[in-house]
Amino acid sequence: MPVFSLDPVQTDWCARLRALAVERLRPIAEKGEPGAVNRPLIAALGELGLLERLFGSGALELCLLRESLAQGCTEAETALALQGLGAYPLVLAGTGGQRARWLPEVRAGRAVAAFALSEPGAGSDAGALALRAVPDGEGWLLTGEKRWISNAPEADFYTVFARTDTGAGTSTGSGTGAGTGARGVTAFLVPADRPGLTGTPIEMLSPHPIGALAFDAVPVTGDDVLGEVDHGFRVAMSTLNLFRPSVGAFAVGMAQAALDAALEHTAERRAFGGPLSRLQSVAHQIAEMATRTEAARLLVYAAATAYDTGAPDVPRRSAMAKLFATETAQYVVDAAVQLHGARALQRGHPLEHLYREVRAPRIYEGATEVQRTIIARELYGPSRGERGRERGRDR
Repeated sequence: MPVFSLDPVQTDWCARLRALAVERLRPIAEKGEPGAVNRPLIAALGELGLLERLFGSGALELCLLRESLAQGCTEAETALALQGLGAYPLVLAGTGGQRARWLPEVRAGRAVAAFALSEPGAGSDAGALALRAVPDGEGWLLTGEKRWISNAPEADFYTVFARTDTGAGTSTGSGTGAGTGARGVTAFLVPADRPGLTGTPIEMLSPHPIGALAFDAVPVTGDDVLGEVDHGFRVAMSTLNLFRPSVGAFAVGMAQAALDAALEHTAERRAFGGPLSRLQSVAHQIAEMATRTEAARLLVYAAATAYDTGAPDVPRRSAMAKLFATETAQYVVDAAVQLHGARALQRGHPLEHLYREVRAPRIYEGATEVQRTIIARELYGPSRGERGRERGRDR
């Protein structure tokens, strides 16, 4: 399928999703408590079949789902995305027993999932993980901290990444978690009621609840391992390669919502003897916003299509999509606020809401700077690096 065009079925589905977000999901979202998991909203996502669709879709469908929901209800989009991020490692690497226990609950919106990778000293450099899994008989005891974890401490289970091989070394400082520190990490599925696991919420500027987790000798066994022991980083990166372009789709949805608001406002608002849209400076600003939004959308669709077709350059495309779309959304939302003036900063205005929500995606699931590092690494690659060293020796 061409990456620049959606077929009529997809276009119609996206329109229905946007309407659903506004009519069914936004009223539930508005009743939620700020900084807390909105369980009625997650249950509604399950009842409407959107969580089932989330796990049964490819990357492009996931992106269309996130973009469409984001235009009408960012809270619903984020709730859905966090269910996917937290549970996708289970889909990817879980055992039959693990999947049978948790996936029906997640799909129905009855269980809340969380992806627990970041730590106080391991954010952008995920290879610097320090949470230790100390051998204990037939299993391990998890000791350490996780921080900046979406849906914590209210999730029902966590996908936790811990260091099982302490001899694997620390990160090489690549900023991507791709160095020696990536080795010796294992992924575990940890139910929230395990003894020794506690959590606290963190109050911060974010479109979703975030918290910290403390592991005080939390017991896990081989039945809790996702994938293979010492190869959990593979699970983390495979998950992020799928969700990074869909973070871009979320950003595109916010950008489109801001652009639509700016178009409506500048066409109706009169100043200097006519509508704002007649001012060349305003019209050119709108044109720039629309062009960047469309470019971001196409980059996201291209990355998703690459993932779905098994292309070899998925990490680079995913990083490009996440980078460009989130930076674009920040620009478009900010420009829309400027065109609206003071009214856009009034509490409760749709743009005030977007202005608060658009900032976080430039950081989570790999900050902008990390995405640039990934892109550069993928562009140069081992072969080009080796050729460069050969040329240096020739001189």
